[in-house]
Amino acid sequence: MADPVKVVVTEAAGHIAYSLLYSLASGEAYGKEQPVALALLGSSSELDALTGVAMELQDCAFELLRGVAVTHQEEVGFREADVAVLLDPRPTWEAVRHDHLLTANARRFRSYGHALDAYAKKTVKVLVVGDLANTDCLVAMISAPSLPPENFTCLARLDQNRAQAQLTHRLGTDPGVISNVVVWGKCSGAPIADTQLATISCGSCKIPLRHDQWLDRDLITAVQHREASVVRSRKLSSAASVTKAICDHLRAWWLGTKEGEWVSMGVTSDRNGYGVPEGLVYSFPVTVQNGHWQIVPDLSVSAFLRKQMEHSAEELLVERDTILGVLAKSHL
Repeated sequence: MADPVKVVVTEAAGHIAYSLLYSLASGEAYGKEQPVALALLGSSSELDALTGVAMELQDCAFELLRGVAVTHQEEVGFREADVAVLLDPRPTWEAVRHDHLLTANARRFRSYGHALDAYAKKTVKVLVVGDLANTDCLVAMISAPSLPPENFTCLARLDQNRAQAQLTHRLGTDPGVISNVVVWGKCSGAPIADTQLATISCGSCKIPLRHDQWLDRDLITAVQHREASVVRSRKLSSAASVTKAICDHLRAWWLGTKEGEWVSMGVTSDRNGYGVPEGLVYSFPVTVQNGHWQIVPDLSVSAFLRKQMEHSAEELLVERDTILGVLAKSHL
């Protein structure tokens, strides 16, 4: 077997991590022939809980699991990491002012970026997950100047999966036959689901979708409101679906995308070709080969979607400028 992939997961005592860690250990992200070693990173007050999670992982006797480390020290957790999954510590339903959340996350993700820069492998693949994933990812990226910006991504796959699930229900088909759904812009809160070039596979043929009001407008709203619906019903934020999306994202980044298909990832907007301002982390359709993603060029974008994309970029620019001001303050 290959050498194990070291994956560090932050906020590892949380309910999303509890679901995610078992999927990582069982091969859901990297396949059934790729061993993994897990590093569980949390606060010092969570060490007992993390130790309990580690014991459970060991008791599962996963064939692919090559070790579980528990730590509250970033220099230990991120050391020689191949992959870092940076989870937002704040529950989706918790009422916090947006500017306060931006500031709190800036401190945390700047610290993560510094630790990644100092201790992780220079090839480390970073995935940021959370309500402010785009801006949190940007903070981590600019705080790790020795790492290529291409190493940093944030999770758009959850909203892509949600759009595909809505299509499955609407069309009465299987999710696996739907491809090339796109999520543009913000990776949470107001994702823009685009099905203009989505297709349904029928044997060796790919059939375009027939577009209507629901597909072109209502689907966007349904995807944007899905998390709120889950929280209302469950009284907790999504965990299993987030785990599945994280594994889908990591698997595509590790193993590549199929010929003629793309997936959605939040990546640096530099040289994007769609008129999105540079210096952001923004969700685009990408293809992946040999561990390297590339934005799919020259896709047709309707005037309606273009306006939505511009609004999303404006919101992210405000967040970025706010955070750059916060980071410049000496007391941070």
